[in-house]
Amino acid sequence: MPTIEKLAKWLCPVFPKAALSARACFTDHDLMDVTTVMTSRVIQVVPFVLVVFGATGDLARRKLLPALFQRDIAGQLPAEASIIGVSRGALDKAAYVAQARKAIADHVAPSDEAAATLAHFLARISYIQADADGDAGWDRLAGALAAYAGRVHVFYLATAPNLFGAICERLGRFGLAGDQARVVVEKPIGKDLASARAVNDAVGAVFPEDRVYRIDHYLGKEAVQNLLALRFANGLFEPLWNAAHIDHVQITVAESLGVEGRAGYYDTAGALRDMVQNHMLQLLCLVAMEPPAILGADAVRDEKLKVLRSLKKLDTDLLCGHNIVRGQYRAGAQAGGPVPGYLDELGDQSSTTETFVAIKAEVQNWRWAGVPFYLRTGKRLPSRVSEIVINFRPIPHSVFAAAAGRIEANRLVIRLQPDEGVKLWLMSKDPGPGGMRLRLVPLDMSFATAFGGRNPDAYERLVLDVVRGDQTLFMRRDEVEAAWSWIDPILQIWSNAAEPPKSYTAGTWGPSAAIALIERDGRTWVETIA
Repeated sequence: MPTIEKLAKWLCPVFPKAALSARACFTDHDLMDVTTVMTSRVIQVVPFVLVVFGATGDLARRKLLPALFQRDIAGQLPAEASIIGVSRGALDKAAYVAQARKAIADHVAPSDEAAATLAHFLARISYIQADADGDAGWDRLAGALAAYAGRVHVFYLATAPNLFGAICERLGRFGLAGDQARVVVEKPIGKDLASARAVNDAVGAVFPEDRVYRIDHYLGKEAVQNLLALRFANGLFEPLWNAAHIDHVQITVAESLGVEGRAGYYDTAGALRDMVQNHMLQLLCLVAMEPPAILGADAVRDEKLKVLRSLKKLDTDLLCGHNIVRGQYRAGAQAGGPVPGYLDELGDQSSTTETFVAIKAEVQNWRWAGVPFYLRTGKRLPSRVSEIVINFRPIPHSVFAAAAGRIEANRLVIRLQPDEGVKLWLMSKDPGPGGMRLRLVPLDMSFATAFGGRNPDAYERLVLDVVRGDQTLFMRRDEVEAAWSWIDPILQIWSNAAEPPKSYTAGTWGPSAAIALIERDGRTWVETIA
């Protein structure tokens, strides 16, 4: 049990006076209460059963099972929490548990806490063979879930999107979509506005909107949520968060890998559908949205929807590259050596699917009038990095002599991956005698350094938000459809274009036209290095 002497020892280096007066202020009982408040960061969720359709797939192995295991290590899963894997594979419970054990070994760093929790976590898992688009196995699933009456039922559809409707229809028909049931659907939700509406209609025919969770894992990242804290919990930024003080915004989501084993899927999607329609537009919305009245699900999503509906339609000047550039990587070299081009990886030399997109977007409202939002994403770029860069306007007049050096505009950099954190770049005097010399330096807050310990994965937060019934970090139907309404005209023009995507060498920052897109406006891409 902690003592007053321990509190004094903790306080002494920073607050000497507080250390000296600790015994006068607190009893040991008080200190125990204070210490508990300071160290208790995890609150258990209510009892639940999570049913994962597509339980043997990549998403379940790489993300869902490791995320749930980490939350079990942290003590956030109640004793009654259970996981049921569902797939068409002919496995028994022991074989699926062995798969789960391997997934955790592959994706969770070994530790004493992990070793102590593993057997307890694996005991939560069971498996049922069922057909997502047939009726085989559904009676067994319904019978198994009857044992969990009264708990929250979460159905996670980690399957191909074309199965969402079929699974939901059977959940309804077999009596599994009751008031405590919630359904989670992964992107992509459709491939255009019409197909997105069809998916939403099929899911909505069984589950009301307040029990549908459209997941975008970018919204669960710590740095993305911290953007809300930076804006709305600090008096420093929000008064400056407008066209009078911000020159432009850059959002970069770069991947160093190619399509790898996803070539078949990727060729039907491309960078615009795979990244821009969901992840990047959601990031843009969080940057550009008005302050909500409260930090509640519908209040936040109402403001994001307003941003999507304020986006200037990109239906003109597309083909000459003034607003948008699409690219496709060719063979090149990266840190690991030579890499093939996209067409070689795909095995189809005729594909016009884009692996890179750069867009100049505009939000047409009073706050952002005249402020461009530059988005870029692509594969086979120099590094894996995701950043939001808020570039402030330069000062109107310098009082310093030319010898002090060039005064650069301030910028706020929010790093989403890797090494999540925030940097505020400021002009500062270079230390030492010899006159005034100015230099741009960062105030750097690394989340790992500032808060210590591991940084939870986005899926850890989002899956348990479903259990809690908190939809704040999930997309609403009208958001998804508004995003597609903005994307559809671009897809239509590309489908009718004779010009193929502009090629770029693997290991570079995309086609030269993407550089011209921003430099035409007298700006330049901020160098992003992982």
